[in-house]
Amino acid sequence: MNTLDKIIADKRLYVKEKKELVPVKLLEKSIYYESKTVSLKEYILRKDKHGIIAEIKKKSPSKGNINLYVDIEKTSIGYMQAGASAISVLTDTPYFGGKNEDLTLVRKFNFCPILRKDFIINEYQIIETRSIGADAILLIASVLSADEIKDFTSLAHSLGLEVLLEIHSKEEVDKISEYNSIVGINNRNLGSLSIDMQNSNLLLPYIKGVEVKISESGINCPEDVLELRSLGFNGFLIGSLFMKSSRPHLAFKEFMAELNLPSREAGNKSLSYA
Repeated sequence: MNTLDKIIADKRLYVKEKKELVPVKLLEKSIYYESKTVSLKEYILRKDKHGIIAEIKKKSPSKGNINLYVDIEKTSIGYMQAGASAISVLTDTPYFGGKNEDLTLVRKFNFCPILRKDFIINEYQIIETRSIGADAILLIASVLSADEIKDFTSLAHSLGLEVLLEIHSKEEVDKISEYNSIVGINNRNLGSLSIDMQNSNLLLPYIKGVEVKISESGINCPEDVLELRSLGFNGFLIGSLFMKSSRPHLAFKEFMAELNLPSREAGNKSLSYA
């Protein structure tokens, strides 16, 4: 059993227990359940932004503890003020150190789109996502069937949530349907946890018809963003690069300042806060 298999097995147990403790009827009473959501797609495509999804990630299976005691309020506000197109929040506790309350706190202080990044394997989690204040969910093709992706996407859309469908291999391209207008290519192999930045380049031709194309994992400098954008990507999900700093919002602010420089200069900079 690799890391991903273990995560999914544990997640199934978690969801089973959570459904018993907090029934759907209770989730539907949340103040966020009927509130208007913010479009991730629109923010990624905005001409006045760079398409950066800045992430709050306290730890991970590949890196261990990254920033367990991060100030979520200060970090999220700093991300938004520095120009993030969206904020991604890890809500998995055992493997990523997050919780649902982290996302709700980000929602309280920010008006940009918020992506809930978790391992969604059950419709209950989609309803839960709406109840905690998110605008979009991540669906991981490697752990879901094509039918599950269609059903989960349909439910999410009916609740006003957008869907970022994540793929990692050519085989997973076939799981993309006409309803998936936002697709991310993960450069990290979720089984081995290794990163190959060429994965974005290799899989991009297979998702040319997708409206919003996002590269995920392994982005280490503004030059990476410029290169990926030149290939045809609209969005860029970046987490560890900022979170390994004691002040992630300042690392992100500097990253954005460098990104706004001419491309010939951006590659010659290094992040002092990273």
